Amino acid sequence: MQSTATTPDQYIAELPEDRKEVMQTLRETIKKNLPDGFEETLQYGMISYVVPHSIYPAGYHCKPSDALPFMSIASQKNHIAFYHMGLYSDPRLLKWFTEEYPKHAKGKLDMGKSCIRFKNPKNIPFDLFGELTTKISVHDWIAKYESEIKR
Repeated sequence: MQSTATTPDQYIAELPEDRKEVMQTLRETIKKNLPDGFEETLQYGMISYVVPHSIYPAGYHCKPSDALPFMSIASQKNHIAFYHMGLYSDPRLLKWFTEEYPKHAKGKLDMGKSCIRFKNPKNIPFDLFGELTTKISVHDWIAKYESEIKR
């Protein structure tokens, strides 16, 4: 379910009523904890947090005209999704997250490589996502991206 919104505010406004509040809370949690340098935008039909071209002119290797992706949130058909590329690329961060998750959330962790899914929005551990958001700076993400992903 990809949005055609052109701004994060429009994305939130177009959501069904039962998703607006949780997505806005998730967005505010990220923005409150986001390290300097990342930029909020819409990318790939999701609210995304990217390294802008002003900091990383090379852009994303798959499509250099796109800013370097880092995190995204989305209201999908059957779940709320939180995407974090650092979890995909950093085994230590993934280990920390999977060990912390049960301390902050009810139920089993439903996770792909970088996507965490919540069928029940009441189970989203906002405090844990806030802490996760602080774990990688823009410069750390660029270094990790260049060494682990871009190759």
